[in-house]
Amino acid sequence: MMISAASRPPLIISTEPSHVDLHRLKDLYAACNISGHRLRREGAAEPVDPRKLRIAVANSFVVVSVFCRPIDSSSSGAFIQRMLPLTHWNGELVGFGRASSDSSLTASIHDVMVIPSLRRLGIGRMILKRLIRVLTSKDIYDIAALCDKNESRLFFGACGFGDDMLNSTTMMYTRSSSNNAHQGQLIL
Repeated sequence: MMISAASRPPLIISTEPSHVDLHRLKDLYAACNISGHRLRREGAAEPVDPRKLRIAVANSFVVVSVFCRPIDSSSSGAFIQRMLPLTHWNGELVGFGRASSDSSLTASIHDVMVIPSLRRLGIGRMILKRLIRVLTSKDIYDIAALCDKNESRLFFGACGFGDDMLNSTTMMYTRSSSNNAHQGQLIL
């Protein structure tokens, strides 16, 4: 079910890491087809280990979570749910993003995601704005974003990100069978 921007459900945004339920976050990663492995083959993303998510959230400089009322209002108790104030406890996790930083000079933004049924309603932009607001309030202005060459690159570009002055690219190292054959040593 697609929702129009005019009828976007009420949302709350939290920057409190303790508001992140790791099992809901794991489900959001799966719904957005995002994996913890950046160098993966096409297709369905591997499930993200909740233990690794806990460590990632705990070690992030800032996390942003977006919650809305449960989208399925046909369930029993839906009327009562609509009458209660929306909180991170009774809301559905529909968006997430995080940033890591050295707390002084640089930061990088990771895992900005919105559940597919609520995309194109400005939620991703809200997440990104909140991340940037927190980072710049700490005088961190060298902010990078990890994004693919397709949709997310267009999204970050529309939000003010562009190529850096050095026109550099991000390269990722991953342990593979060919790396293991040399017992972790780099061959030059």
